[in-house]
Amino acid sequence: MTDASRPYSTAGFRRDEYTVDGIVSVVYSAGQGPPVVYLHGGGSYHGFEWARDWLDRFRVILPYHPGYGESADDPDASSVDDLVVHYARLFELLGLQRLMLVGASLGGWLAAQFALTQPGRIERLVVVAPAGLLAAAYPYLDFAAVSAADLPRQLVSDPAFIAPFWPAQPDARLAALLAREAAATGRILRDLPAADRKLRRRLPRLNVPTLVLWGEHDRVLPAGLAGEWASLLPDGRVEIIADGGHLLLDEFPAARAVAARFLDGHD
Repeated sequence: MTDASRPYSTAGFRRDEYTVDGIVSVVYSAGQGPPVVYLHGGGSYHGFEWARDWLDRFRVILPYHPGYGESADDPDASSVDDLVVHYARLFELLGLQRLMLVGASLGGWLAAQFALTQPGRIERLVVVAPAGLLAAAYPYLDFAAVSAADLPRQLVSDPAFIAPFWPAQPDARLAALLAREAAATGRILRDLPAADRKLRRRLPRLNVPTLVLWGEHDRVLPAGLAGEWASLLPDGRVEIIADGGHLLLDEFPAARAVAARFLDGHD
C-alpha cells in the first residue's frame, strides 16, 4: 500500500517484514532513543502520524497485529493470549530484551497482558483507554446499536478530526479494511466476561510502573473504567485528558505529552 492510497503518511518511518510462526508481520519504526513499542487498538485506518511527536526522544516501534493493517491474517489468533505469544516471538526477532510498552484500547489490554506474562522485559507501561475490564456502571459502546454514519464520531471529540480517515462514504479499500479488522477484533473480544475475571486476578501482580491514560469524554470505553484499573494496579497512576475521546493519542497532543513524560521517568 502506498501513501497515495491512504490519508496519512509513513514518510520517515522504516518498514520491515518479519515472519512469526508463518505469519508475515509488518513493523514500522523511526526515531532515536530507548525503544518504545506501540500496540494499536481494533483499527489501523487512522495510521500513526501522532508518533512523530516522540521521535526525538524514543525509538518508536509500530507493529500491526496479525489480521490488521499490512500484516497477514492469522485465523488461529483468537485471544489476547495468542497475541502475547506472537509478540514475544516478534520482540525476539527485533532484538528487544528490555522495552517500554504503550497500548491503546484492545492494544492496551494486550500490553497489560504482555507485561503480566513477561514483566522482566517491560520498564514502563502506558495503557490508553484499555479494554478488558468490565463494570456495570460503565458499559462499553454497543457498536451494533450505532448507525454506520454515526460510528466514526463516537471515536473522537471533534468529528472533523476523523473525517479524513473515515469519510461518510468509505471507498472499497477502506470498507474492506474495516470489515477485516472488525472480524479480527470480534474474535478476540468474544468472551469479555472471562477476560475481566482473569484480569482482576492477575493485575495485582503487575509490578511495573503503569500509567492509565483516558479521555474524559470517551464514548467507546467510558473514563470511569480508569478507576477499575487503578484499583487493581500496585504501581499505577491515572491521568484523565480533558475533553478527550477514544482516539486519544491521535487527537490530543496533551495526551502524547503526558505519556512521553511518564516514559521518560517523570512520574
